[in-house]
Amino acid sequence: MLDRYGRTYADEAGIRLTDQPGPLFQLLVLAQLLSARIGAPIAVAAAAALRAQGWTTAQRLRDAPRSAVIASLGRSGYRRYDERTATLLTEMATLVLARYGGDLRRLAAAAGGQVDRASDLLQEVKGIGPTGAAVFLREVQAVWPWVRPQLDARALTGAERVGLPRDADELARLVPGDELAAFAAGLVHISLLGKKEEPLTES
Repeated sequence: MLDRYGRTYADEAGIRLTDQPGPLFQLLVLAQLLSARIGAPIAVAAAAALRAQGWTTAQRLRDAPRSAVIASLGRSGYRRYDERTATLLTEMATLVLARYGGDLRRLAAAAGGQVDRASDLLQEVKGIGPTGAAVFLREVQAVWPWVRPQLDARALTGAERVGLPRDADELARLVPGDELAAFAAGLVHISLLGKKEEPLTES
């Protein structure tokens, strides 16, 4: 399962996730894009396009020309939501700068090691609800060990589909901690497969 499906959305978007302000902000951008009612491949492509433009920090994205952000989103297939999302991204960057100095490690500090508190703080960003917060936390557990194990409802659905326990703690015991983000991503990918697709059969 890890070999076939264990690639995080951050990895797909070209984000080399580390516990540094730039990559953490890029992950938040990705979580924002994945929060819209649009296919994950389009959201991932849009995140990659924004990175390619050099808008890799809160400061750079806040200062980016709105028309250029809209155009970049549109070219990625994000047309239905491009203007609204451009506004949300600018507001998000502004909030991250004002509240955390552009560094989401300060959000982690404000959460005080409480995952529920971190989720609440993430949802103070306009446009990010429970789903977006879950995406961020599921992926950031790769570099924030205190978040582990982060296996949300979508991941648990994937686990059930391949006969694994529908319990986060039991699932977490199946892989090393530093592989939990990839493991969770694999389970999410499986949950999104068509009903007639057999996830683990030989292709």
